[in-house]
Amino acid sequence: LKIDIVSDVVCPWCLLGKARLEQALAQMPDVEAEIHWRPYMLDPSIPRGGVDRKAYMEKKFGTGPQLAEAHARLEGLGSEVGINYKFDAIKIAPNTMDAHRLIRWAAQAGPGIQNKVVDRLFRLYFEEGANIGDHEILIGVARDCAMDPEIVRQLLPLDAEEAGVIGEIAEAKKVGIQGVP
Repeated sequence: LKIDIVSDVVCPWCLLGKARLEQALAQMPDVEAEIHWRPYMLDPSIPRGGVDRKAYMEKKFGTGPQLAEAHARLEGLGSEVGINYKFDAIKIAPNTMDAHRLIRWAAQAGPGIQNKVVDRLFRLYFEEGANIGDHEILIGVARDCAMDPEIVRQLLPLDAEEAGVIGEIAEAKKVGIQGVP
């Protein structure tokens, strides 16, 4: 079974969907799923260095209780599938272009590597509050997921695969995807 997933690694609902998909697949041991992660950027206008997440979220959702309520709901749903969301730990709202580039490279690094990279990026951001737009963090993810960190270190400052990420996002929009998950 081939599954293409369009997501952004700063989308908490995408992480929840990933965990639920994995639970569903675990209940069907006869099904062998090949998952391919496709990029989507919730906000491509965020600068490459990222922005203060608290200010960004207040600007986007206001200062009322709705964001805290949404976070509380996600925390409850996440705990059901082994996700420990720590929204207060997230200090930077990153631009995810470089994370998506890493995910594309991971698809060619060997079977299962891309899924490991996606999982590690989600967990770093939502459970540890890491800035997944930071090149050193991304190089560490590559190392942790059996990719060659030195190749990633050399490619990140370049625009390698940026056009590919932009092209895939454009394709997703062309077929009607306007948000994720």
